[in-house]
Amino acid sequence: MENKVKRIMNKMRNALEAFRQDQSGIGVVEIILILVILIGLVLIFKNQITGIINNAFESISVNSDAIVK
Repeated sequence: MENKVKRIMNKMRNALEAFRQDQSGIGVVEIILILVILIGLVLIFKNQITGIINNAFESISVNSDAIVK
């Protein structure tokens, strides 16, 4: 009986150690952190980004009118 308990305890220890060393979820965590940082930067610089995009589209519109005429 005591031998059986030791084997079960060893299996549980091995399974716990394997679970602790498993790092397959680290990639997901890194991607989530990067996305959070990017979203934060977009929120912080929202006005500047909007201005740059508006200027770019205005420039494209003006230049395309010059090409078409």
